[in-house]
Amino acid sequence: MTAQWRHLPAPARPIAAATAAAVHAAHEHDRAALLEAVAELGAQDQVQAGLILGTAVRLLLESAHPDGLDAGDVRTVLEQCVRSAVPWCPEVDPQVVLYLLAGALGVWEDDGSPAPKPDALGLHAALLLAHLGGGRAMTEVMAETLAEIQRAQLND
Repeated sequence: MTAQWRHLPAPARPIAAATAAAVHAAHEHDRAALLEAVAELGAQDQVQAGLILGTAVRLLLESAHPDGLDAGDVRTVLEQCVRSAVPWCPEVDPQVVLYLLAGALGVWEDDGSPAPKPDALGLHAALLLAHLGGGRAMTEVMAETLAEIQRAQLND
């Protein structure tokens, strides 16, 4: 882990570092590096990783759609993310991307089906963040994400 994450709370540092590595690999279409980073992300506390990744996805969605999201916007994000990943990442699963989008937006209705496994969640979160981030630095995205989590926790 590099010094770029020292400004983050200690529990968030390995999650941020693994996320950044996974998103970078997704941008580069480097499947081997992506799977390695996803394995590292899967080794982290899944509650904390889920909160951080979900918040990051939500913030990027809100940033890309400042006037609000509708079902068509979510469908477009889902389609674009999956279509751009399929040629180089055959594991991409539209259902897991939908799960992440709905979860990040707080609209997932639990039907009793098992949640995707941590590695699948990490892989698809990295693909989504790479798609939504539009080249933004993950240090910036993670800093905004943790500030938002802190703000939400202080206001609860």
